[in-house]
Amino acid sequence: MSNLEIGLWSFPGLLALIFLRVPIGLAMFVTGLVGLYYVTDGNTVALSRLKNETYSTFSSYSLSIVPMFLLMGHFATLGGMSQALFRAAEGFLGHRKGGVAMAAIGACAGFGAICGSSLATAATMGRVALPELRRYGYDGGFSTATLAAGGTLGILIPPSVVLVIYAILTEQNIAKLFLAAVLPGVIAAVGYVIAISIYVRLNPTSAGVREAIPMAQRFRQLGAVWPVLLVFVAVVGGIYGGIFTPTEGAAVGALGTGLIALVNGGLTGRTLIESFMVTAKSSAMIFFIVLGAAIYNGFLALTQVPQEISAWVVDQGFAPVTVLIVILIFYLLLGCVMDSLSMILLTIPIFFPVIMVLDFGMTPEQVAIWFGILTLIVVEVGLITPPVGMNLFVINAMDKATPMLQTYRAVLYFVGSDILRVAILVAFPAITLFLI
Repeated sequence: MSNLEIGLWSFPGLLALIFLRVPIGLAMFVTGLVGLYYVTDGNTVALSRLKNETYSTFSSYSLSIVPMFLLMGHFATLGGMSQALFRAAEGFLGHRKGGVAMAAIGACAGFGAICGSSLATAATMGRVALPELRRYGYDGGFSTATLAAGGTLGILIPPSVVLVIYAILTEQNIAKLFLAAVLPGVIAAVGYVIAISIYVRLNPTSAGVREAIPMAQRFRQLGAVWPVLLVFVAVVGGIYGGIFTPTEGAAVGALGTGLIALVNGGLTGRTLIESFMVTAKSSAMIFFIVLGAAIYNGFLALTQVPQEISAWVVDQGFAPVTVLIVILIFYLLLGCVMDSLSMILLTIPIFFPVIMVLDFGMTPEQVAIWFGILTLIVVEVGLITPPVGMNLFVINAMDKATPMLQTYRAVLYFVGSDILRVAILVAFPAITLFLI
């Protein structure tokens, strides 16, 4: 069996391990290590690769941005920023039909600007908004679907942990990727609000109406969210303005949210240690997945699988947009059974070289950034696509009285909004690239 054949057969082997519930990081690690052993006819290269890859992965300065962004999200929660965002949005939107749900989307978008994790955004805003949604007579399925969809804004609106990993894998500028994600993130939030508006008109009994509050009270609530805006401008603006590197920006964000949490009384000695422990556990999980992907991708590079697939696609003469759409559909399907970070680490080394050899009429950097944002969006859709959308289970676990089937039905409106957004961004790349 040739090296290329070994590389191709590694895919079904890897998927078999994943479906046997082997953790994705361990599955890639084992498959890559065994593959290296076979393609190099011995264990010398495999063990050498294991030593070198482990050191280079865990000593990477670029990856230190990940625990900083995760810590920033924990501090933001302790600082009460999620509650302030929801109250401010609810003050201006809550009295409208479906307004409390729209406020939850707005709060998720704001919290996503200081938290780079979709699951964390969904879980945090779920604890804040779910009681209010139920209080004003919103259906369980509609409430959980809204919060699950809103949570996906956490990985799209910068800063985003998944975008950082994509930037490292493809050697792209993190600041430019963050800027490119801003407009698609805004479009996502607007699309979700429109989806809510359509849903409550087609299902009039699914949502109650909250009484309007005085304008002065609305502006007081709005004034309480200034720390979120300050942190976002400091981090993203500082990175793009060249004041500090992305890693330094993440550290500044963590420090800023930590000080806000301290002033607001949410940060104590006990909660500080808890935040460090949770961040360390999450970072260790992510780093091990990155290590497993590095070992597996090193094995694939030796087998020439990415290069051969790229050459085959070019030889077939497929239209570039056709290839892109097929890849995005694959991501959408894979997202139903796999988390976003694992998908990115597993597939980018295969798909990115294919995309880069196709002619989209743009510079290589523009193509890389455009493809990264599209990939992130489709990965995000997978988080709320039945039957195994992870955000759906996170939110539904907070409302055990709501059958999952009800959540599935309601979330299809948000999935439809996402698919329409992807189509627009595929047709008009300038929207994504406008700010860079």
